[in-house]
Amino acid sequence: MQGFCMKCRAMKEMKNPKAVTMKNGKPANQGVCPSCGTKIFRIGKA
Repeated sequence: MQGFCMKCRAMKEMKNPKAVTMKNGKPANQGVCPSCGTKIFRIGKA
């Protein structure tokens, strides 16, 4: 699962991705950037 890292400004492969539900009820995925350790968030079903 890939997501956009705001710190690296590039698409990165998420480390430890997990499915989450946002406040409005929509699905999303959350993980960690392998390079810098910043949270990566991607909206949409996996």
